[in-house]
Amino acid sequence: MTNDFILDHRCKSYPLTATPCRAVDLASKGWNVLADDLVYPLAVIRNTALVHNLAWMQDYANRKGVALAPHGKTTMSPELFARQLQAGAWGLTFATVYQLSVGVEAGARRAIIANQVLCDADLDGLHTLLLQHPDLRVWFLVDSLAQLRCIEDWAARRGSTKRFDTLLEIGVPGQRTGCRTLDEALALAQAIARSPALQLGGIECYEGSVAHCDSEHDAKEVTALVRRVTEATRQCDQQKLFADANIMLTAGGSAVFDLVVPLLRTQGLSKPVQGILRSGCYITHDHGNYMRFLKHVEQREGLDASLRPALEVWTMVQSVPEPGLALLTGGRRDLSYDLEMPVPVRWARRTERTATTTPTGWTISALNDHHAYLRYDPASTTPAVGDRLALGISHPCTTFDKWRWLPLVDDSESVIEAISTRF
Repeated sequence: MTNDFILDHRCKSYPLTATPCRAVDLASKGWNVLADDLVYPLAVIRNTALVHNLAWMQDYANRKGVALAPHGKTTMSPELFARQLQAGAWGLTFATVYQLSVGVEAGARRAIIANQVLCDADLDGLHTLLLQHPDLRVWFLVDSLAQLRCIEDWAARRGSTKRFDTLLEIGVPGQRTGCRTLDEALALAQAIARSPALQLGGIECYEGSVAHCDSEHDAKEVTALVRRVTEATRQCDQQKLFADANIMLTAGGSAVFDLVVPLLRTQGLSKPVQGILRSGCYITHDHGNYMRFLKHVEQREGLDASLRPALEVWTMVQSVPEPGLALLTGGRRDLSYDLEMPVPVRWARRTERTATTTPTGWTISALNDHHAYLRYDPASTTPAVGDRLALGISHPCTTFDKWRWLPLVDDSESVIEAISTRF
């Protein structure tokens, strides 16, 4: 049981006076966020939205005829990994071998490491995981002959006869990893096919780096990348460089995942295509960056609605030192700020047990380590010391990594369960 972990005074925002509790028994406490039963700040996951998002994204992948391998780096939560697999995910995606080990512990038996693997300790670890779990299969990215030589050198020094499953990465000039030209990609694919240490399972790309939240621009740039990947795939197929019965094609961050679906359904090859979408942030969505991108996805797909924000950080007004400014009990140690400031979304007066939408014009202007600066019009509704504010975030990845546990709450803010993280 993945959520059978212990919560106690060593967990941030767990009450110091409360007795230790197993996560599965947390509902028996009868705690409610707006009863001030837990310590602020407090990151929570709204269960109704979570359940909706799990089902919505899996249904989207099913309707499009592609598989879903959610990126685990978003949450690094064994409990959420298990939910994604139970919802029908083909497997999981990770960025490191360590992250993979957490996913394997949660039950994943198919995984993509959407990153280069090459150092001795990582190769040792991956080799060990594969030996310990004969039913486990893992593909990782290769984008250079130099990386291939590092892996072959490791195999020679270790006396390993294992051929790792790999995906050739196609990149974008000026952006992060991946082969820049078709010639470079084909030369690498040929070398992988000849290698005693690797075998080629398919081709990977990441389209998020070219997206600007402008449908015309994004469609043009992502389509150009898709065409490059498709051409590389066709030439590798013609040269019989792919080792498996299926050719794996995988892409799809959380921003413009709809635009890569045509790649994942490529036809006309000598083998069937296994198309895999790797979106991760969908599980909790957000109130900023991904919300804006998803509006464009909805327009392109003709959808009335899609994902719902599930992650919030509850704070308390601790000081109103001057008109127009209130300080909240939450800061950089507690919530995302890498893309933009958090957004006040819901508010409850000190003695209220029901939250309402925050007044128009309330904004967060800055964060310190443990303070958020709430700006408001002093001539309109004003916050008071002791009020509670739920902050919506932009980019859930960098909120999850600030918490070792997060309670799940129902629509009345009652705590019903908890998940852990393993960053």
